[in-house]
Amino acid sequence: MSSNYRNFRNNVPWLILFLEAVFIVLFYFLFSHGDESRSMVSYAAFQDVNHMVIFGFGFFLTFLRRYGFSSTGFNLLIIVLGVQCSVLIEDLFYFLLEIPYEDGLKRITKAAVSITAVVISTGAVLGKTNPVQLILMTVVEIIVFHMSRWINSMYLQVPDDIGMMHVHLFGAYFGLAVSSCFSEPSPRSEKNASTPQSALLSMLGTLFLWVFWPSFNSVLSLDNRWEVTYNTYFALAVSAVTAFTFSAMTTKDGKFRMAHIHSAVLAGGVAVGYTANRIRYPWIAMILGLLASVITVLGSSCLQRCLNPALKIHDSSGVHFTFGFPAVLGALAQVVLLVAENGTFLTSLGYSVMFHIGALCVTISMALITGLITGLILNLKLFKTTPVTKYFEDQFYWEFPHLAVGF
Repeated sequence: MSSNYRNFRNNVPWLILFLEAVFIVLFYFLFSHGDESRSMVSYAAFQDVNHMVIFGFGFFLTFLRRYGFSSTGFNLLIIVLGVQCSVLIEDLFYFLLEIPYEDGLKRITKAAVSITAVVISTGAVLGKTNPVQLILMTVVEIIVFHMSRWINSMYLQVPDDIGMMHVHLFGAYFGLAVSSCFSEPSPRSEKNASTPQSALLSMLGTLFLWVFWPSFNSVLSLDNRWEVTYNTYFALAVSAVTAFTFSAMTTKDGKFRMAHIHSAVLAGGVAVGYTANRIRYPWIAMILGLLASVITVLGSSCLQRCLNPALKIHDSSGVHFTFGFPAVLGALAQVVLLVAENGTFLTSLGYSVMFHIGALCVTISMALITGLITGLILNLKLFKTTPVTKYFEDQFYWEFPHLAVGF
């Protein structure tokens, strides 16, 4: 296995170079500039999203004690490849549907938002996939996510900025479906754990995400951008307070648990992404942030003890309760607000509710089905699946001169 895997590993750079060459050729034929003078996205807002995706998620996934290099390094690799792929897919839709091109800054910002789905999915299979599997998963997921957005926009009349907020929902369930196809690690594996140092680095990523999440939710808003920003901030603030409260309440000795804080402080930002442009009063966003945080803290215990073992799914970084549950809550909250705003117009209300619930079902269904198919493909012998004994191991992929071991 060792020599075969070394040969496979030596071919990885050529595969990446080939994919980049294909992107360059496609950019030559497909990419066209829009009207840059009328851009709806500022460079500062783009930088906020870029920092969030690169720094935030890069450090957010570094909690495993022996997988820090791979968490940050592979995260950067799939982001830079995925952003290029996302821009190309978007341009292909513009070309086929004969839609006027948007400005370049908005397109690359939308690509950075779209790649969040892939990064979230990566969290579910963290430590169990090799670079080629991650790259293939990135390309497939970006294509399917754009198809899901297109279906929701064209047939279910979901606004583009709201459709983009399905990244959390799609990424979580796509990643869980892929993860279900991989062998489970030993529950007693010392590598599938964190150290105080790795947990601190991961919490640093959480802080980056928390700070930039209002920009993430508002960057593509067509109107009410300031309302989206402060509604997101209030939801995040309340979810952080609730995370500390329920963390202490759910532990035996009343101490805070870093795993709860790490996940639940972001839940409000995920949930309010669907509704921030509809919310007119901050207290609504605050209630949503509270409920999202409670679901995340309680869901982490329930899923890890009951549901995941029963379904034989190993969720490496808890994307189900960190992003999946709050996203479902946000989508349902959007329907509730829609009913509250248009309760007197029953005919049009029925269609609107049906469309929003349909978009939720389409997104989850496409994520689960295509994720399962992708997981089965990734486990083919062609892609040299990482052996279970080498899960969560940096040294299997990265050079450590002071630890020269024959991997």
